[in-house]
Amino acid sequence: AVERANLLNMAKLSIKGLIESALSFGRTLDSDYPPLQQFFVVMEHCLKHGLKVRKSFLSYNKTIWGPLELVEKLYPEAEEIAASVRDLPGLKTPLGRARAWLRLALMQKKMADYLRCLIIQRDLLSEFYEYHALMMEEEGAVIVGLLVGLNVIDANLCVKGEDLDSQVGVIDFSMYLKSDDDIGGKERNVQIAAILDQKNYVEELNRQLNSTVSSLHARVDSLEKSNTKLIEEVLFSFMDVEAELQTYKHSRQGLDEMYNEARRQLREESQLRQDMENELVVQVSMKHEIELAMKLLEKDIHEKQDTLIGLRQQLDEVKAINMEMYQKLQVSEDAMKEKNEIIGRLEDKTNQINAAMKQLEQ
Repeated sequence: AVERANLLNMAKLSIKGLIESALSFGRTLDSDYPPLQQFFVVMEHCLKHGLKVRKSFLSYNKTIWGPLELVEKLYPEAEEIAASVRDLPGLKTPLGRARAWLRLALMQKKMADYLRCLIIQRDLLSEFYEYHALMMEEEGAVIVGLLVGLNVIDANLCVKGEDLDSQVGVIDFSMYLKSDDDIGGKERNVQIAAILDQKNYVEELNRQLNSTVSSLHARVDSLEKSNTKLIEEVLFSFMDVEAELQTYKHSRQGLDEMYNEARRQLREESQLRQDMENELVVQVSMKHEIELAMKLLEKDIHEKQDTLIGLRQQLDEVKAINMEMYQKLQVSEDAMKEKNEIIGRLEDKTNQINAAMKQLEQ
């Protein structure tokens, strides 16, 4: 809470001094204007407060570019400024890109709008800041409200040729001490107290950094000891490998013989497999021929069956005709018998008549 209050007071002094000096200077400012430079330093400290440390491959990374890069997802008009920052050729570090972003946002007079849409998304900010960070508390909202007053300033900053990666962000307290000479004693004492609190904050931050450096040195010493131990283990492993290499050389001859025998068996099995594959191809071709012959035979059988069925039908018809002719023949024979009997009787009568005619003639 004390750190947030100190940063809030420094932000108030910086923004107030920048606006007053800009109004007296003519409102159009460039990159070399000292109050403007101090304003960016103060804003950098405010954005860094409570920032989570992210572990990288070689070191610890703590940068404000992550939350600033998030603005373009929340505020569509910020996509152009983010793209411009990424396209700048001289920037190599995330901190340099963040500094360029702040300068471009000031020139657009959109810094307050961009940061306002950022602080209201606390669930997203929690990925980058601790719960006690300035951007997560009310002090962040107050600073964003103060930034609205900067819209009266016209800034003409050359970001492209400026070395933003290697700048040292140190607050110049003497500037604010000199600017308070014309203010009443009570207000001066309050501002001096705020500056002293800021100095204590910087000293505390320096102490924490020294502690971090000490812990990193201790970690480096531990890693060096681990590295020495690993080197010893590698040497012992190398000696074991040498012994295993000698054993391997002795057993290499037997392994070569086994390898040659295995290659010979492999060639024989390959030849046998090739013969089997050739035979399989012949069998497959024979099978195809047999299947074709079977299909032709089945077709011939079907044709003969159709012919046999037709012949059977014709035989049945012939049998029916023969039976009818036989019946007619029987009827004709019966009629012939009757006619023969009639003829016989007629011949008998004729003979009788002839005999009677002879008698009568006699």
